[in-house]
Amino acid sequence: QVQVVESGGGLGQAGGSLRLSCTTQGLQNFELRGMGWFRRAPGKAREGVSCISGRGDNTYTADSVKGRFTVSRDDAKNTLYLQMNNLKPEDTAMYYCGVGLLGSVALGSSCRATDVKTWGQGTQVTVSS
Repeated sequence: QVQVVESGGGLGQAGGSLRLSCTTQGLQNFELRGMGWFRRAPGKAREGVSCISGRGDNTYTADSVKGRFTVSRDDAKNTLYLQMNNLKPEDTAMYYCGVGLLGSVALGSSCRATDVKTWGQGTQVTVSS
């Protein structure tokens, strides 16, 4: 059974930084799968934050975080990262890691929740002003 586990969330200050990590267990061909980070703030729809294709050839980053957040992956460690810099209070949300279907090129060229096959449980990020 595939497990997707996020970590690294917590309380951050405006202008500060946090790094989220996403590790997987039981997932075959990690390096070939697109993956991404999504978030849901209270009362808002889930938003695709940043996604990366298999092998990291392509990335997609939402305008709301462009220039501040960077997605990356370490295929040797089966881990996905989200480096979040210059945090803002509006970044407060539950952050989810999503894994795409093997062979799909959707995640990385775009970042839509409908292209995610497996979700993690999420990690809360709260940014104080």
